[in-house]
Amino acid sequence: MSAESPLIQPLIASAQQATPLKATSLEVPLLAIKGAIGPAINDFVVREIKLANGQSNIPLIIITLDTPGGLSASLRDINKSIVNSHIPIACLVYPPGARAASAGTYLLYACPIAAMAPATTIGAATPVNIASPMTPSADDKTAKSTPSAMEKKVLNDAIAYIRSLAQLRSRNELWAEKAVTEAATLTATEALAENVITLIAESPQVLLQKLDGMRVSVQQKNIDLVLHNARIINKNKDWRSRFIATITDPNIAYILMLLGIYGLLLEFYSPGIGIAGIIGGTSLLIALYALQLLPLNVAGAALLLLGIVLLVMESLMPSFGVFGIGGISAFTLGSIFLFDTNLEQFKVSLPIIASFTLVTAGFIVFALGIIYRAKKNKIVSGQEEIINAWVSVEDDFIGAGYVLFNGERWAASSTQALIKHQQVQVQAINGLTLVLAPATTTYSQDTE
Repeated sequence: MSAESPLIQPLIASAQQATPLKATSLEVPLLAIKGAIGPAINDFVVREIKLANGQSNIPLIIITLDTPGGLSASLRDINKSIVNSHIPIACLVYPPGARAASAGTYLLYACPIAAMAPATTIGAATPVNIASPMTPSADDKTAKSTPSAMEKKVLNDAIAYIRSLAQLRSRNELWAEKAVTEAATLTATEALAENVITLIAESPQVLLQKLDGMRVSVQQKNIDLVLHNARIINKNKDWRSRFIATITDPNIAYILMLLGIYGLLLEFYSPGIGIAGIIGGTSLLIALYALQLLPLNVAGAALLLLGIVLLVMESLMPSFGVFGIGGISAFTLGSIFLFDTNLEQFKVSLPIIASFTLVTAGFIVFALGIIYRAKKNKIVSGQEEIINAWVSVEDDFIGAGYVLFNGERWAASSTQALIKHQQVQVQAINGLTLVLAPATTTYSQDTE
């Protein structure tokens, strides 16, 4: 069987004048997409395609794919860059054993040149957020749930999108639709036979050799690829892409958000040199940036914030656990439903949720214990400590004089005569003067 699809023949027969690309000092960027397609991969691929389009010595861009799917918003951004690139882009499902599932199928259809390595697969492009409602229920396996109006809109939009890509690249529209509606899949050999891909190549180097001399249509222009002297340049993610990849990990974004909230609360409760506030504010800002890139569930975020508010209320106004239990429950549910997706790669890990829930619950129990014990302790500071306290008369006086309290000398007033070292109880405080109660206990002066 030929390793090239019938797609190439109409391009070669085109009446338009082809533009040959010279092979002097040519470089072919190699971009690797591995794992779920999300904000970090989106940022990396889009920037590299834009950078390559600004250079004159790049005849081709190669993207290798090994993905289970990803976020629709990130996928569409990447596909826009691919469709609008004036440099041909070849997508290769690689290495052997890799897959271009779900979002990867759309991406492969968007590329002017689609290739697969042996032992790779493509397909299963049904939007994951409507897959579950359209499956039979457990109680009645013969009954099928009817998709809602919103589910129909999402499904039809996905069908129209992949059909438009298939029409743009003159590939199999019927199978593309089947991949969305029935989650159909194909092997590399089957995909070539069905005109889903352009060719089969064992590696990026083999792909480069097979594309040498091929004519491809890009931006309504035919381009003859001259690649025999071109060299492949591996493009690695820079610090920006790695940073975005780190903070847009749902677990990291979740932890940063909680650190931000707890840090600010700690700073508000006990203002100090600002370390907690700085760490909390920085963490919260980074978390908010990450959350806008992730499929945030508004209800989940609201439950999470409600839980934190209830926990704070429990600390400020102890309710014997009512606010605390409600806060922990809302906190846990909000954490579970925080990200609106069925992709495991974009969900918060349950062990992390459990850990933070237990730590928060432990903190609340600890805080309640301190508050309870503090209420039973004797007041040892402030004005409340002085009222009803016993003081020692410094010297004989009537009306106004001085007393000693905790080693401090205080002005005092009394309506009756007092003698040195007499113990008298404080009745009130008038400014900085202690008002003494009528004396009930008298001690004689110490003998010298």
